[in-house]
Amino acid sequence: MLFNSYIYIFYFLPISFVAYFFLNSRRLVLPAKCWLVFCSLFFYGYWNVRFLPLILSSILFNYAIGTILTKITAQKNLFSRKSVLYFGVACNLLLLVYFKYADFFISNLIFVTGLQFTFLKVALPLGISFYTFTQIAYLVDCYRSEVKECDLLNYGLFVTYFPHLIAGPILHHKDLIPQFNRIQNKVLNHRNIATGLYIFSIGLFKKVIIADTFSVWANNGFDHSVTLTFFNAWITALSYSFQLYFDFSGYIDMAIGSSLLFNINLPINFYSPYKAQNIQDFWRRWHITLSKFLRDYLYIPLGGNQRGELRIYFNLLLTFLLGGLWHGASWTFIFWGAFHGFAMVVHRLWVKANIKMSRMLAWFLTFNFVNMTWIFFRAKSWSDAGKVLRGMLGLNEISFLPTFASGLPFLNRFVAQFKDIEDLKKKMLFLILFGAVIFLAKNSVELQRDFKPNWKNAVFCLLLMAIGIISLTKVSEFIYFNF
Repeated sequence: MLFNSYIYIFYFLPISFVAYFFLNSRRLVLPAKCWLVFCSLFFYGYWNVRFLPLILSSILFNYAIGTILTKITAQKNLFSRKSVLYFGVACNLLLLVYFKYADFFISNLIFVTGLQFTFLKVALPLGISFYTFTQIAYLVDCYRSEVKECDLLNYGLFVTYFPHLIAGPILHHKDLIPQFNRIQNKVLNHRNIATGLYIFSIGLFKKVIIADTFSVWANNGFDHSVTLTFFNAWITALSYSFQLYFDFSGYIDMAIGSSLLFNINLPINFYSPYKAQNIQDFWRRWHITLSKFLRDYLYIPLGGNQRGELRIYFNLLLTFLLGGLWHGASWTFIFWGAFHGFAMVVHRLWVKANIKMSRMLAWFLTFNFVNMTWIFFRAKSWSDAGKVLRGMLGLNEISFLPTFASGLPFLNRFVAQFKDIEDLKKKMLFLILFGAVIFLAKNSVELQRDFKPNWKNAVFCLLLMAIGIISLTKVSEFIYFNF
């Protein structure tokens, strides 16, 4: 089920909300939790019910492994706690590899060996990357004795809670379940309801009006154009950068807003990443919970910063390579991850050399690096990526509007041409406008922090919600649903 759909906004969310607080008002706390788990499973199964047994089996398996980890001691059992942890993590990763990477490995095996193998053509279950990582984090927390209680209903709610189930944020058990157990969270909180609707309306507007507008231009450039001129290539790349920004930011806002209705605070997962002035700062702002997961459960166990400079560089590169692979079964994703890993190494060397750079130049370089590497993140093939890059580098035609012909005639000696460019002015104005929004306006975290329930914000919320709902004319998935 999509957040940006009539069934979610007018049926699923109101019914889930009213029934949950009605049960709690009658002190039926256990049925209220069961109801929320049922709603979350319905939310997940609405897309494709045949994947429900998979997520339920995953929940039961990881709950059992977590229970073993919290109960056993190394001295009195046949298996050590570490071996149980390795077994649990390995099973989770094997499940992810089978559904997400099997055909990718087969295609590479065919390429390397020249032999013929049959592709499995396994459908990718929605949200499997997120609920797998969430449960791996849970098993590690159990191993570290950071989980104090292990109740199946609470665990099922922790994994399936619908605002975060499909595209994050990646949660820890200790961050979510204690909130459901607080007595004050079982009664209606009018401020949380107002804040939640306010943040949800902002997210809906970001997704439906802004991100989906940019998606048309990005899709046209990446998927439909044979070649791209200089300006059209830059418009294509920037359109995807802004589409991804507002799509992911919009999803996070709608997830946070939906959750606030139930008095549950989800962790910050997005904090103005395009304002970053270096690549490390970017990853502290973009998909924050994934960055923390990779740091805590991959980078630090590899040795982190503790085993010399060369080992640090290796750890950084491997972490980002695997981070790229996590996003998708394609060499373009791996290449994208390698670029960012290499950039992290360069940043570390730069800081170590104590070289100073102006804030504006640092931002300019960081943003353009991120913008150009998103090309590999979006491209369906190497040829698509090459097409956009060639255009951005001016290796194809550079077309200027005819009004510039008299002032810049010398450009005719190069690859420049002067002719009418369809919608160029409109697109560039749109890009500049929403670029300014990113850098000048408050982000959703700041808006939530400063929110006050008053008529001004109520009108603003209703206006955004109305525009968003009126614009729900087609199915439009969130980009991170694909990961």
